[in-house]
Amino acid sequence: MATLPKFAYFKGRIVPYSEAKVGVLTHALHYGTAVFGGLRGYWNEEEEQLFIFRPRDHYKRFLLSAKILRMEVSYTIEDLVQITKDLLRAEGHRTDVYIRPLLYLSDEVIGVRLHGLHPELTMVSVPFGTYVTNDTNAHVTFSSWRRIDDNMIPPRGKIAGAYVNTALIKSDAELAGFDEALVLTQDGHVSEGSAENIFIVRDGVLITPPVTDNILEGITRRTIIQLAREELGLPVVERPIDRTEIFICDELFLTGTAAQVTAVTRVDHRPIGEGKMGPITAQLRELFQQVVRGKHPKYRHWLEPVYE
Repeated sequence: MATLPKFAYFKGRIVPYSEAKVGVLTHALHYGTAVFGGLRGYWNEEEEQLFIFRPRDHYKRFLLSAKILRMEVSYTIEDLVQITKDLLRAEGHRTDVYIRPLLYLSDEVIGVRLHGLHPELTMVSVPFGTYVTNDTNAHVTFSSWRRIDDNMIPPRGKIAGAYVNTALIKSDAELAGFDEALVLTQDGHVSEGSAENIFIVRDGVLITPPVTDNILEGITRRTIIQLAREELGLPVVERPIDRTEIFICDELFLTGTAAQVTAVTRVDHRPIGEGKMGPITAQLRELFQQVVRGKHPKYRHWLEPVYE
């Protein structure tokens, strides 16, 4: 982040960011007992409007993640959408933004458990551009770390402590000179990127791992599947992907709220397809940007305008 937010939603109200503080004994800080979301807002210059992309889908997943950690909260999806809009209006953003809601166990106690503790909601937003800097020509590697398993820490929930797995994967890849990493499941199938879903193209078919291969059930993933089928007429198959399929596929790209649609052109020094962004990836990137900025009427229902 180039600058800190001006405001945060904290303990039931929007306050100056400097007032949003927690004690050093806070349970979530010690044990990773928090869940978070990641949403994007896209600025449409022509309409002078900031659109939040699929906020209700994001907040449904957010509350389901909280359920996994036994958090009992009174916030509804509509409450969370309204808080988000109020926060963005307070910030006055006129650019693309990233929105981070967090539910964390706020008790200042020692002791590892989930029951008998109290969740607290906070939220911030910041201007945000690309997540993977080289998002049109990324060079990735296979990580030596495996993706966490559903019977360890459920990866379908955005659980704070689980992202140590992501941090290990990401840092090792970047320090070795790669833009990102691909991660395998315990049985050796391709799961995700460090924090992105993965798609490959083989012979005109779009293929992505199933939700049972320890992936996050991505909102952008779901969007791309629908756009590929409805707008490009592509067959989409959800099935396990072998490691060596990556080396021989025609195209490869990553998706996520932060990553959007990131084209991968090399894996472990092997070119993907012709070694440049493929035509299907390029079409989906362009289509996605049209949709999220409110320039595709068919999908305007996915957008929540901030300024009235």
